[in-house]
Amino acid sequence: MTGPARTSALRRSAVFLDRDGTLTEPRHYPCRPEDLVLQAGIGPPLRALQRYGFALIVVTNQSGLARGLVAEAAIAPMHRRLRELLGRDQVRLDGIYLCPHHPDGVVPQLSIACSCRKPAPGMLHQAAADLDRDLSSSWMVGDSVCDIDAGHRAGTRTALVGPQSLAAVVPTLYRTTTAQALTAIAAREIPGSPVRRPR
Repeated sequence: MTGPARTSALRRSAVFLDRDGTLTEPRHYPCRPEDLVLQAGIGPPLRALQRYGFALIVVTNQSGLARGLVAEAAIAPMHRRLRELLGRDQVRLDGIYLCPHHPDGVVPQLSIACSCRKPAPGMLHQAAADLDRDLSSSWMVGDSVCDIDAGHRAGTRTALVGPQSLAAVVPTLYRTTTAQALTAIAAREIPGSPVRRPR
């Protein structure tokens, strides 16, 4: 394949990222900007993937909205904070997609069964359509069964992160930390990847 065609094809790929517990440190229903703390070491591999043409897209279940634990007005400041933190590493998010629903919620308009709450693939499908991304050449990175199932249903490759693998799912790759998973993805996707492997 020629250089320009290869570049064009690569630019249609994406890395979909769960937020809480994957992109950021786990918190129980975070509701303030200061609750969002980036996982260690994720800047260099995210930056390398973005520079190579991958879109970086957050897809996050936020059932705290349906449960009345998080105010809708809190979301925009939190995501501004997330973008600011990543910007310090010269990383730019191409999109943030959020599902506010849960069938057992207490906010009537949000207490529904939907097609966007992971493990349903609705957010990934919507983002791929909005940003013209090829799901089959993309990755879903997350720390839970629902993240990996969403990736499988959408047709992406998948990376599970966490202290131990989960018997309920078979991801494309498993690593203990998000930084390790992103570095492994970069090593697979970027020829001669310069990203240093986290220890």
